[in-house]
Amino acid sequence: MPKKFLSVAEAKATLSERIREVTSGEPIIISRHGKEVAALVHCRDVQALERLRAAGPDGGLASIAGGWEDSEELVSIIARSSRVEERGGADLD
Repeated sequence: MPKKFLSVAEAKATLSERIREVTSGEPIIISRHGKEVAALVHCRDVQALERLRAAGPDGGLASIAGGWEDSEELVSIIARSSRVEERGGADLD
């Protein structure tokens, strides 16, 4: 989905309309003096980001699974599974 970019002034002047857009799933990037400084996103996107941050860089899928109905089963399946062998990188030669 393409992102919409607005200046702080534009976002401030049309905040109600922008909230409607975000509610329908369209994120908006806000810039100040040409630099991206903030994003206006749906609250569910913030919740997902918080789960990712809490998992940390080494948390893996099992650490971020959750937050939806019956996700406990997926977490237990992932926790019980083990990788048979390490994956190798693709040979690009």
